[in-house]
Formats: sequence, C-alpha cells, structure tokens
Amino acid sequence: MSDIEDIISGGGMVFKKKANGEKNGERKIRFSDFLRGTHGSDSAKWKASFKYKKALRNTKKKK
Repeated sequence: MSDIEDIISGGGMVFKKKANGEKNGERKIRFSDFLRGTHGSDSAKWKASFKYKKALRNTKKKK
C-alpha cells in the first residue's frame, strides 16, 4: 500500500517504454525524429536537416 500512497501523494508514475537498443538514456539519433510534428514540405525537411546535423555535432562533443 505504501507504493500506491506515494503515487497518490505526488510522486506520480511514469509509463515509458525504452526503444530497442536504448541503454541508460542513450539513443541513436535518426533524421525522422526531427521531422515529427512538421507538415512534410520541402522547407520543413530542409530545416530538419540542420537540426539533425547539429544534434550529430553535439553527440560527438560529448564523447
């Protein structure tokens, strides 16, 4: 019962599946992740390509 009381009192509960191959928060960067929520036009793909390249540069800096 203590688990349920913790959830109700404000701890909350997170339901999230890990993607295949995801280990400890690490995830492979994919171009399609940057196209989510866009309208699929050429300009949206163009802007997503810059965001993708920036994300790749940032991952190289961390290593």
